[in-house]
Amino acid sequence: MAEEEDDIILSELPDEELVPQMHDDLYDGLKEEIEEGVNILLERGWAPYKILTEALVAGMTIVGKDFRDGILFVPEVLLAANAMKAGMAILKPLLAETGAPRMGKMVIGTVKGDIHDIGKNLVGMMMEGAGFEIIDLGINNPVENYLDAAAREEADIVGMSALLTTTMPYMKVVIDTMVEQGIRDNYIVMVGGAPLNEEFGKAIGADGYCRDAAVAVEMAKDFMSRKHNQMAAG
Repeated sequence: MAEEEDDIILSELPDEELVPQMHDDLYDGLKEEIEEGVNILLERGWAPYKILTEALVAGMTIVGKDFRDGILFVPEVLLAANAMKAGMAILKPLLAETGAPRMGKMVIGTVKGDIHDIGKNLVGMMMEGAGFEIIDLGINNPVENYLDAAAREEADIVGMSALLTTTMPYMKVVIDTMVEQGIRDNYIVMVGGAPLNEEFGKAIGADGYCRDAAVAVEMAKDFMSRKHNQMAAG
C-alpha cells in the first residue's frame, strides 16, 4: 500500500483529482499530506473558504458519517480530526482576513468534578471540521466558566460533557443558573457523555442530547439554520 501511495504526487494532480485525494488523506489521518494539499490549492488561487468547505469540511463529513455508522472508531476519527486541524491552522489567519462566514460559535467543556475529555475533544474537533468556531474550556468547569466564556465570546452554543453519573446533575446547575440570570434563551445548550440519554437531556432543560460527535455536528447545524431563519424572519 505504501508503495502505491508514493506514486501520488499531489502537486501533479489537477484540482478535480486533488480534492477527492485530500478527502482520502483526511480519512486516513495523513496530516502532512493535508497541509501540502491546502498549500497547493492556495497557490492555485483557491479562496480559503472554498478550500475549507470543499476539501476539508466535505472530507470530515465523510469521516463523520462513517463514525456514526460504526465503520470508523474513535482513534481513527481523532487522527482525521488532527489532520483537519493542521489544514485549518494554515487557513485560519486567511479566513479571518477574508471575513469568511462561520457556521456559529460554541463554548464547550467538561463539567465540574469531571476530568474526562476524549468525547469532548472529539466533538470540538468534528465541530471545527464542520466550520464552527470552538472555544474549549477543558475539564472540571464550574458554572462561571461556561457563562463567562459564553458572554465574552458571544457564543451561539454552550456544550457540556460528563462521563461520570455523579457529575451529570451539574449540567442542570448550569442551565438553572442561566434561567435565573434570564439568559437561557440566548444560547443553544447541548449535552453529551456516555451515561446520558435523551430523557436526561429533556429533564434538565437542554436543547439537545448528542449521542456522539457526528450527531452533535448535525444537531448544531440544524439549530443554527433555524436560528438564522428566525433572525431573518424577525
